[in-house]
Amino acid sequence: MKTISSRDNALYKELKQLATSAQARRKVGRSLLDGVHLAQAYLQGGGKPEFCIVAESALHHAEVAPVLAQCEAAGSQCICLPDALYQAASQVENGVGLLLVIATPQPSAPSALTMSAVLLDGLQDPGNLGSILRSAAAAGIRQVFCSAGTAAAWSPKVLRAGMGAHFQLEIFEGADLLSLCKGSAVSVLATSSYAQKTIYQTDLTQAVAWLFGHEGQGVADDLLDAASDKVVIPHLGEMESLNVAAAAAVCFFEQVRQKQGAAS
Repeated sequence: MKTISSRDNALYKELKQLATSAQARRKVGRSLLDGVHLAQAYLQGGGKPEFCIVAESALHHAEVAPVLAQCEAAGSQCICLPDALYQAASQVENGVGLLLVIATPQPSAPSALTMSAVLLDGLQDPGNLGSILRSAAAAGIRQVFCSAGTAAAWSPKVLRAGMGAHFQLEIFEGADLLSLCKGSAVSVLATSSYAQKTIYQTDLTQAVAWLFGHEGQGVADDLLDAASDKVVIPHLGEMESLNVAAAAAVCFFEQVRQKQGAAS
């Protein structure tokens, strides 16, 4: 294991850039996994980190030590930082002191939608995006397509909100949602507060692609027109609509409910 003790070290400077700059992460195609839970989720999926960064005080932590040993066995470069340097690079307050640097996954995008999927049109909030990824993975959905205007899926905030869901999904960024909708082999269901048909009146026993839009503006008109159907989640209170992450969870698990009912 290598120890870095100088703020002027080139590798440490690069680490700080990765921690604070989305542009830097995109340029080198790397992402940061901050914390034991994300590290474990990545390693359980067979991932091999490029770097394992550990705070000096965490070297013998009961959860950190096994992760460090696994990274060393995989041939990852392991680096120890004094606590002050580690805290300056980490974006997590009161974290355990473990950070992995990984190559950002870049799966090959399919030419058409053929299975249950999620399409995200201009979603802005990292917390909402991470929550939707987490709910999608829990519901057994495997593909998520993000438009160019959607928040960066591999940003530290989205990764933390996703709680490891990223490693159970194929995430495609910069996707042409209109082309996907027009060429889809499965029904594309757009959520709209103006729709007449509810999700409970919709047959969800087959694969569908769920289309969710910007937190304030909703799904773009051209995508609404290209969708197979428009659906709404009925509610009794006087709120105009649900938060998009909450709406997505309701939709996904109504689909789960219907599928389990059909199978029983």
